[in-house]
Amino acid sequence: MTGMAAKPLAAAAIAQLESDGVATLIGTVVNPAGLTHAKTVPLRRMGAFADPGLGASPVWHAFTIDQVGIAVSDAIGPVGDQRIRIDLGALRILGDGFAWAPGAFFDQHGAPDPYCCRGALSRVEQRLADAGLTAAVGHELEFLLVGPDGSRLPTHSWAQYGLAGVLEYEGFVRDVTEAATGSGVNIEQFHAEYGPNQFEISLAPQSPVAAADHLVLMRIIVGRVARRYGLRVSLSPVPFADSVGSGAHQHFSLLKDRTPVFSGGAGAHGMTPAGESAVAGLVAGLPEAQATLCGSVVSGLRVQPGHWSGAYVCWGAENREAAVRFLTGGPGNPHGGNVEVKVIDPSANPYLASAAVLGLALDGIERELALPPETTVDPATLSAEQRDSDGTVLLTAEQSTALDRLDRSALLRGVLGDEVVDAVLAVRRYEQENFGDLSPHELCDKFRMAWSV
Repeated sequence: MTGMAAKPLAAAAIAQLESDGVATLIGTVVNPAGLTHAKTVPLRRMGAFADPGLGASPVWHAFTIDQVGIAVSDAIGPVGDQRIRIDLGALRILGDGFAWAPGAFFDQHGAPDPYCCRGALSRVEQRLADAGLTAAVGHELEFLLVGPDGSRLPTHSWAQYGLAGVLEYEGFVRDVTEAATGSGVNIEQFHAEYGPNQFEISLAPQSPVAAADHLVLMRIIVGRVARRYGLRVSLSPVPFADSVGSGAHQHFSLLKDRTPVFSGGAGAHGMTPAGESAVAGLVAGLPEAQATLCGSVVSGLRVQPGHWSGAYVCWGAENREAAVRFLTGGPGNPHGGNVEVKVIDPSANPYLASAAVLGLALDGIERELALPPETTVDPATLSAEQRDSDGTVLLTAEQSTALDRLDRSALLRGVLGDEVVDAVLAVRRYEQENFGDLSPHELCDKFRMAWSV
């Protein structure tokens, strides 16, 4: 948005927001390590936050999960300045005098910054549009309630997916739901998860950038409500080494020239040729994309068979052990045929994860890849020979291996851009070099709150 257009819009919005009791505006960005950063201004400064934006050092792209490190490189260091511009069209009221808007990075001349993660997803969304494709993305948010110091909370009546957990925290559940509704976030379901004090929230599908924005907003909402109850929220992939992990699964659907590609066709489970190729592209590219989906130093503890994390690179209808789960359209699925990518975890930058997933699907469509054989059982129950025959491989649990695959991937560099890939590699290699020798318990204890807000 240009300055001439932004200023009248900001002035009108300020007047309305003031009448709604808003005094303070928070603008957020998410960096390649999955960390949520923010700048806060009085409401009267909203126009300047939108254009020309607020200054930020390039090292915002290189802050690391240990809360002290910066993965400085030849390209990212203390010299230089960028501008964070908020998207006024995505602004939402948080309540208690606060409003929020997502931000993106630009240079001082107003050009998009190639290191910007939200910008990377915007570019992929535009590439889809240029190909006649429209995507909708639905995010799932799994999290663990912990004590204010990150300690494990006691639980006396928890059951997997049970009512007892909802009733134990019914005030929290109610307040999160009300806050989300007040901020314009559409929750589709909210339930107790498998692990003690673990919850999952599913968000309604939206266009890719808007969906990622709302996931960030939902994390803020959950974190704020938890604090009111003297609690905190862990968004670690594995909060405690002896307990279950948390995912950040993404569902997506595609329209080709306004026609669904995952239903109404003559292919597998009603897929059209484009739908089959999209799934094929995902399966083919997941090992190279792993570092953008579940690439933190903690992530490998979750990517294991038997954890419903999609550790095996294969696809299957309603197969929760497959990395790519296909959901068939029909009466029980009002959103129609769609694909769930199960390997994504909360340490991933949601903008980059969506960009990688949709970029792989687009690559499959453009190359007209053939759909590989479907895996109809838990892949762990197959023999090594059967998995080899189907081309089913196990995602690596080694962070260094995942990073090397991303580094060598011309495909992912083409999807995300060299700058974004190099920034991801920098912050994740910092983790590997400094903390890769820690035990699982040490890793979980050190980074339990790393991605929390």
